[in-house]
Amino acid sequence: MNWLRFIAEPPATPRGIEKREKVPTTGVHYDTRWARTPLAKAVREVGVYGFMKPAVKLYGSPRVIGVDRLDKVDGPVLFAANHHSHADTSLLLATIPTAFRRKLSIVAAADYFFPNQLAATASALFLGAIPIERQKLSKLSIANALEAIASGHSLLVFPEGGRSPDGWSQRHRPGAAFVAKRSGVPVIPVYLDGTGSLLPKGQNWPKRARCAVVFGDPLRLEADEDARAFAARIEARINELADEFASGWWQARRKAHANTTPILNGPEVGAWRRRWALGPKPGQKSVASSSKRWPRL
Repeated sequence: MNWLRFIAEPPATPRGIEKREKVPTTGVHYDTRWARTPLAKAVREVGVYGFMKPAVKLYGSPRVIGVDRLDKVDGPVLFAANHHSHADTSLLLATIPTAFRRKLSIVAAADYFFPNQLAATASALFLGAIPIERQKLSKLSIANALEAIASGHSLLVFPEGGRSPDGWSQRHRPGAAFVAKRSGVPVIPVYLDGTGSLLPKGQNWPKRARCAVVFGDPLRLEADEDARAFAARIEARINELADEFASGWWQARRKAHANTTPILNGPEVGAWRRRWALGPKPGQKSVASSSKRWPRL
């Protein structure tokens, strides 16, 4: 059966010849520059206008607030949004102003969206995605983001690094702030509401739910501010946008001035109490009508 072994094994490298190592072409190594060509962008525009916007309007009925805050912004920017659902990307592609969307790259997890050639090609073509390692701040991840910005593209980033595991937001990682610092582009904080009900984690098909997108004023890195401090400031601004949506601009500004803005991260308690603090899931009875007494946090 030696002939079977000969077929199954790769050919040996002759002596004296330096063995060439195989260069990876998937994951964070996938080259997405072709997806920023005019033809690829035209394909995405057809997808956004022909499918994505009608689907988002049908299922999400999005309310868009603060888009006028982008009127005086010119050139590439970094959109930083909270992240609860795979529907977040679709919602933003359907609501970000056309001038930015036509030159927009989505920062996406390399292990999830770029695991093989087929998935990587689809992610780059239809989403305009670029691969980033979410477990660490690698040089290649930063290089991919900076290359997209250098080509004149804005970035859409979810600084939490992944979707919410329990309905509460997660602390921001410094990657997005670091890219903003290296590139010098302003950051547009964005609050998304309702997408966790539109397409909950673990489900493959959306259900109707009202959604909202709140754009904030552009933020720039201050002279003596490091990336971690900037990341915390972006996170705080998204909390303020969430409060603006919930209680109105004036009340939100009063709470921000008094440093009493509610945070999206939830209480620092056990998992079951965090879940209870969110209240009933969509479709369940409200807390007031339930016979359960919910714990005070």
